[in-house]
Amino acid sequence: MAEIKVTVARVVTAEPTAVIEALGDYKGVRAETWPETITDYEVLEGGTGAGTRIRYKLHATRSRVRTVEAVVSAPEPDRTLVEADQNSTLRTVWTVQPVSSGTTRVSVETSWAGASGIGGFFERTFAPIGIRKLYNGVLDKLAPRLVPSA
Repeated sequence: MAEIKVTVARVVTAEPTAVIEALGDYKGVRAETWPETITDYEVLEGGTGAGTRIRYKLHATRSRVRTVEAVVSAPEPDRTLVEADQNSTLRTVWTVQPVSSGTTRVSVETSWAGASGIGGFFERTFAPIGIRKLYNGVLDKLAPRLVPSA
């Protein structure tokens, strides 16, 4: 099995602390930013940052649905959040880095051990497209929530 990694990044108008706080708000901001490929989202424990447990259904295709139950850790609390699925090797790492005053680069990298054989070929070819779409959707919905109100 080969590891598959998919990364999406964007520069947003907000300070790094505001971005990591929004990303770690699993009951509020994150619950509101999932695109339609995520259903049945729920917070099982916690709700803010490290120690949070979430569960949702990831719809890779119309017929392929995976239940993810992730535990959140924060190896660098002001910089990263890690969501580790307890049912598979799926792991998502959110990282924020200051770019300049008032702007932050936010990146999300998802990785997992892919299948082998012909199924693995299709997974390596098509899964990254869906994962990029998923996290671009999250970032599209996150960015407006970070703009300070006037």
